[in-house]
This record gives sequence, C-alpha cells and structure tokens, in this order.
Amino acid sequence: MTNAAETSINADGASLVETAEQRSSPGDRRYSGLSDRAWECLGLATLLVGTGVVYLWNITVNGMGNGFYAASAQAGAENWKALLFGSLDRGNFITVDKPPVSQWVMGLSGQLFGFSSASMLVPQALMAVAAVALLYGAVARVSGRGAGLLAGASLALMPVAAMMFRFNNPDAVMVLLMTAGAYCTIRALSRAGAGWLALAGVALGFAFLAKMLEGLMVLPALGIAYLLAAPTTLGKRILHLLGAAATLVASSGWYVALTMLWPKDSRPYMAGSTDDTFMDLVFGYNGLQRIQGRDGGAGRAGMPAGVEPQEAYPGRGGSGFGGVGSHAGGARLFTGEIGFEISWLIPAALLACVLVLMARGRRPRTDLVRAGAVVFGVWLVVDGVVFSYMNGGMHAYYTLAIAPAIAGLFGLGVLEMWRLRDRTLGRYGSAALILASGGWGFILLQRNSDWLPLLRWAVLAATIVAAVGVVATSWSGLRRFSTVLIAFGVLAGLGGTSAYAAATLGQAHTGGSPVVGPAEPGRRGSGGYPGADAASPQLDAMLRATTTRWSAAIDHSSPAAALELSSDTAVMAIGGFKNDPTPTLGEFQDYVKKGEVTYYIVMPPRNFRTEPGQQPAPDQRPAAGRDPAQGQGSALGAGQTTDQGPASNQEAVLGEGQTSGRQPGSGRGGSQSSGHADIAEWVGATFTPTSVGNATVYNLLQPK
Repeated sequence: MTNAAETSINADGASLVETAEQRSSPGDRRYSGLSDRAWECLGLATLLVGTGVVYLWNITVNGMGNGFYAASAQAGAENWKALLFGSLDRGNFITVDKPPVSQWVMGLSGQLFGFSSASMLVPQALMAVAAVALLYGAVARVSGRGAGLLAGASLALMPVAAMMFRFNNPDAVMVLLMTAGAYCTIRALSRAGAGWLALAGVALGFAFLAKMLEGLMVLPALGIAYLLAAPTTLGKRILHLLGAAATLVASSGWYVALTMLWPKDSRPYMAGSTDDTFMDLVFGYNGLQRIQGRDGGAGRAGMPAGVEPQEAYPGRGGSGFGGVGSHAGGARLFTGEIGFEISWLIPAALLACVLVLMARGRRPRTDLVRAGAVVFGVWLVVDGVVFSYMNGGMHAYYTLAIAPAIAGLFGLGVLEMWRLRDRTLGRYGSAALILASGGWGFILLQRNSDWLPLLRWAVLAATIVAAVGVVATSWSGLRRFSTVLIAFGVLAGLGGTSAYAAATLGQAHTGGSPVVGPAEPGRRGSGGYPGADAASPQLDAMLRATTTRWSAAIDHSSPAAALELSSDTAVMAIGGFKNDPTPTLGEFQDYVKKGEVTYYIVMPPRNFRTEPGQQPAPDQRPAAGRDPAQGQGSALGAGQTTDQGPASNQEAVLGEGQTSGRQPGSGRGGSQSSGHADIAEWVGATFTPTSVGNATVYNLLQPK
C-alpha cells in the first residue's frame, strides 16, 4: 500500500473506489517513532516469521505422514518420469489418484536435498507462510493492514491448517493456489486489471492440477465478485473473465493434453480411472461421483457397510470416525472431527459477512470492502454447501479449503465494526462477533471437556465481559475503552482455536485420516494399511537385493507404498488405488515372463477394528480364492495357500490414498476378495510360497 490515494474511474468518470489507506481513521496512524509503513512491515514480518517458526518446529515428528503420497514423493525424487506423472513407484506402473502438483513440489525438494521426512514436509510448512502472506495482502488491500494481520493470524491459528500444512497430502498446495487466486482477483478489482485476473486463472489452473475440481470450487466466488464490482463497463468485465478462463484452461490443459498424447504403454496408468484417462478421474471417482456418493466408498464418508460412527470410535461427540467426516447434512461442518478442525470461527465469519454487507450496503457498486466480503463469503458458502451435502468419501481435513475464506471474513468483519464503533451497528456488531467466536469455542471445548477444563470457562467469561463492555461504550464516558475491549474480546474469541491448534502441533500425524487436537486414549486418528505393521528387515533385504524393474508386486497401492518406503525399491501396486483394472492377468504374466518382477507378496488381512500387530478374528478373514459374499470359507493365515491361489490382501477403513476397494455386498467385517483374484490364483498355481515374517512371498523367477 502507498499513502497516496488510489482511485479507479468508472465509465462516467466518477472516482468510486477508495483504498484501505483512505478508509483508515486517524487513530490508525497514531504511532510514535515509526512510520505507518514501518509498523506495517514489522507486524507482517512478525506474523510470517512466527508462522514459519511454529509450523516448522519439530515437523519431522510426522515421519512419512501419509505413506501413499510419501512413496510417490520418493519415486519422484529418484525418477523424472515418476515426478512428471506423480507415479507411485519409480518403475512407473501406476500414479497416485491425484494430479501431480503436490508431488512436483515434494519430489523436486527430494531431488535437491535427498528424500527424507524433512525434505518432504518442510515445503508444506513454507506453503503455510505463503498462504498467510497472500491472505494478508488480499484483506489488507480492501480493509487495511489491521484486518489483514487479523485474517492472516486467524488462518495460522486454525487446527486444520496447523495439521495439514505440516502434512504431505495435496491439500496444502491446493489451498495456497486458491488463496493466490483470491489475492490476484482482489488486485484486479481495484483497477479492473485484466492481467491480474489472468494470473488468478493461472493459479486456479494449477489448483486444478493439485486436487482437480476441489481446487476450482473458489471459482464462482472470484467470478461473481469481479462481475459485480470491477470498475469498468459490463462488457469489459465479461471479456476480462473470458480471458481469465482461457488462462485457466491453458495452465491446466497442457497436462491433460500431455497424458492424452503420451503413449499409454510408456507412461504409468492413471490411478482411480476406469479407462486410463485423466478426465475420467476428474469427472468420475474424484469428481461428480464423490459428490453423488458413487465413488466406491461407503455413503457415510468411508464407513464400512453396516457400521455406524458411534460403533467405531465413540469419542469426540460420537459423530466422527477418526479423521473421517460425519453424516451429510447442514450440521456436518459443526459436528464430529470436522467441527474440531474448522468450525471454530465459522459462526463469526458468517455473521461478519452479513455485517459488512449491511454496513457497506449503500456504497457504490465498486466498493472494495463489500467486494472482499463477496469473494470470501461466496467462497465459504459454495465450498461449505458442497462439503456438507456430498455423499461420497468426506474427510475432515478437506475443510482446509475454506480456512482462508473464514479467516478473511473474520478479519474484514472485526475491522469494519471497529471503524463503526461509535455507532450502534459497530458496537452491537462487534459484541456479536465476539460472542459468536467465544460462544462457539466454548461449545466445542465442552465436547472435549476432559482437556483443559478451565479453558472453556475462561473463554466464555472473557468474551461475555468484553461483549457487554463494548455495548456499554454507548455511554460517552466509556467510549475511549472501546478499542481495548474489542481487542480483548477478539483475542478471547480466538482462545479455543489457538489452544487446539497448539495441541495439534504437538502430536504426530500419520496415515490417511489424521485428526487435530490433543491425544486421546482409545482414539485412532490415522488410517492404517495392511503391510505397514507386517514389514520386516528380512523382507526389506530381499527386496533390496533384487535387480528387476519392480522388486515385488502386491495388491493395492497402500501396502505397495509401505514396502517402497521400507525397502527403497519399486513395488508394483496391482489394482492401484481402488481395484483399478490394471494389470490384466495377461499383462501380469507378460511382466513375469520378461523378468520384470521378482516377488509376489501377500500380507495378512486386517479388519478395521484391529490394532497394529494384531491378527483379525478368524471369522473376519477371507477364504482364499473365493468371494466371501458366496459364503464363509476357512480362514488362512500368513503363508497358507490353496490350489486356487494366495489369500488376497485386505485393507481397513482407510484415509485418503488408502482404500479398501470394497465392492457392494462383499464379505463381512471389512473382508473381501481381491479385485484381481485371477492373478492371485495363477501365482498360487504356478509358484511356491515362502513365509517371510508375516508375509507370504512367491518368487516369480522360480516356477514350480
């Protein structure tokens, strides 16, 4: 920002857009010793350095995080084609089930510094610093530096941000790019800048390449705000939006075209698709099917058929299963694990949006504060409705996508009401925002009442005192205390989310469904997978001694990823992420004939209630070589086979990137037969099994 007033001229020549510097009251600039610019830089530097230090602290406590994506980052650190396509393995058999932008960042870091937990996770924490900076810049441009600092701090203090910006899922880079799109759009709004709007399109194009359609859910908010408030004619606004759409298509379409033009036999299979095409994944499993509940997961956000959330893990309000969301509906964002991760400031953010629109209702069409409220408000509403009512797999951490919108609205609303503190709307609006944040924080803390029991009462008492005090400043004698009371109330309202974010930073997060907050006995916050607890040094040594393209083959991506990380070799994931139709029996036989795979590995099945190191109950194990839905067969342990083939690998209720591949009506207790049973049967009939630890291993180079 500059001290000079910036204005934009509409078609009639009227100056309609005032800057944040013009809107600041004289009280904003009563700093002693330092200039406005110096104070602004000091506040921003403190926010960004603090975010970086806190988020980087002990980041390797998360180890490999989600092993599914860690294996892909490892492959990308060692093979350029694996990096380009986001392959799960350096042999480039199959990709992860997401586009590769996140893998590009982690893989390149691994190539530069060597693959490790730190090289993979440090870039995620730095993305948090960048996201906070961009949100600060966006809000400060429309409402001043105070609002920007509050918005940035609110984002950094959200538990879901404290978890996911230290984790290796694609959500961090996606949210950074969505925030960049919002920042560029707000820059474009001040002067109807087609160039800035085009950059917003580029940012969203790469957000699409991070997590597909979820990265584009902010698009309606940016388009509506520009169409409503840009200071130029309607025709030019539409042209500018079309230009931004073109840059979006170009910045994302090149990769789609690359996957189409690259020979299929020379690139990895597109995991999650039914026909090895990128767009099938976009509109299928990871797109509309996930919203409609036809993504192959359970209708209750990944819950096993016939199992209610309360039956699985009764803690945290009885409405969340580890890091998996609660039932679809209007209350989803406020209940269970989702409530703890994201909802702390949602009531205050929604109220802030309404208050800003009320306060700026009679301003010109191009009013920037109102335009900012439209950007963040529509973003929150659109994404929130989708998350609330999607019937497919819904993990609580998905809600990181609305964290910048919530924080932006909170910063805008608090500062707008503070500027109106001498008016009735400002006093009562400020009091309402304080009560909304502190009151809802009290309710959330009450749900985990055994943790810091005095905290919730302190938050509630402080916010009530502050809200009453702000209302009481209608008396002229108390008016000089209004700023102190509002600041005290806002800090108290942030108490709950700050405490939960701090508790989150101190916990290790691994697997597919991490959760926020303090550790709780009996609560499992991470998805496990078969093979992760069964790997052995002996098996790893066997894999490392191989010289073939793939050291081994195993059903599904998650156990393959576990073996890749432990052995540092390429492992073929048969069926990929969710029973993908690759390889066929003929293709696998061809790989074996060419001597490209050394071992076929079978891990013991594992039920979703089974803790690491435990074997499932006998009646929960599948019969080898038959569909459990056809009746119960005899249970087989590790190393036991029939003439029909090895027992197929089984998976638990897993998180993102860790799927059971369960088919309707198959099995009981989470058991099922492999989606590639024909390969298992052929291996069992052709090769001799050997027990290695808990695994059954077939040497594919030595037929019977």
